[in-house]
Amino acid sequence: MMNHIWSGRSKLWIILWPCSVLYGVITWLIKISFKCGWRKRWRAKCPVVVVGNLTVGGNGKTPVVIWLIQALQERGLRIGVVSRGYGGKAKRYPLLVTEDTSPSQAGDEPVMIAQRTQVPVAVAPNRYLAAKALLDAHDIDVIVTDDGLQHYALHRDIEIVVIDGVRRFGNGWLLPAGPMRERVSRLSNVDAIIVNGGHVNVNNIEIAMTIKPGLAINLLTGKPISLHKLPPIVAMAGIGYPPNFFNMIKKQGINPIAEIAFTDHYVYSKAELHSLTKQDQCLLMTEKDAVKCRNFAQPNWWYLLVDAHLHGSRVSTLLADIVELYTTTRDVRLRY
Repeated sequence: MMNHIWSGRSKLWIILWPCSVLYGVITWLIKISFKCGWRKRWRAKCPVVVVGNLTVGGNGKTPVVIWLIQALQERGLRIGVVSRGYGGKAKRYPLLVTEDTSPSQAGDEPVMIAQRTQVPVAVAPNRYLAAKALLDAHDIDVIVTDDGLQHYALHRDIEIVVIDGVRRFGNGWLLPAGPMRERVSRLSNVDAIIVNGGHVNVNNIEIAMTIKPGLAINLLTGKPISLHKLPPIVAMAGIGYPPNFFNMIKKQGINPIAEIAFTDHYVYSKAELHSLTKQDQCLLMTEKDAVKCRNFAQPNWWYLLVDAHLHGSRVSTLLADIVELYTTTRDVRLRY
């Protein structure tokens, strides 16, 4: 329903417009309170890179976070990640993610990032507390925040915005009449704009990105297999925009028997998912869904690995800027 309104195909946004005005006033007041110094920002002793969105959900932000971690590790940097931990509810914050941390505690995305990259991950509603916890527990060269573009309590050195190149900004209105967390004009103040698919503005600082599928991984055994060697597929996704996952599968020449969409951060049960497939079928899910299903996984459950691929000369420039920022920050610390 909301996607229909936000896409501009429905005039029902008019009813929600007064709420959008109120949302805009509140977010402006929060932003100006930090800008004017009425509220203080916490600055980490190392560079902080924010990877965030202007719109809600499903833009490909987490694959970009994983790509950035791996790219900076290849350049010899020690990376830590902070996150709000949506979908998780810990007894206390900040929470350092370990092998025993469940998605119900930390949220699905932080657990997935920790398992995929093996870097330290900390979770807290106040992200600067998560950053403090990371630096107290680990030697970190660069902190990457998964989301948090609008969390101004944590000082950031570089801001990266990820955009869905097909849906872009919908009807352009702020929440709840539209999908926007901030106005499009906010892009003029960020350091990089990464566009996932669709059209890329070559006259801007936009970086083209594609998300490519890899192997399917069995949830029980960890066995990898080509997507084309799987039995008939029932596809499911509980992410910000499930059609992106289903379309990716179909672009590989595979037509799922069924496409089942759940809400983002959905909490699954064994009985619910077990009923989705017949004996000669497999259930294929996203990696983010898989971290919530491993404890009750069935032999015919698989998840699809995906990787972000960024294109163009601006990619090297972005990475070089982060490395240079780290070097400068390190040299200043050593001097004093």
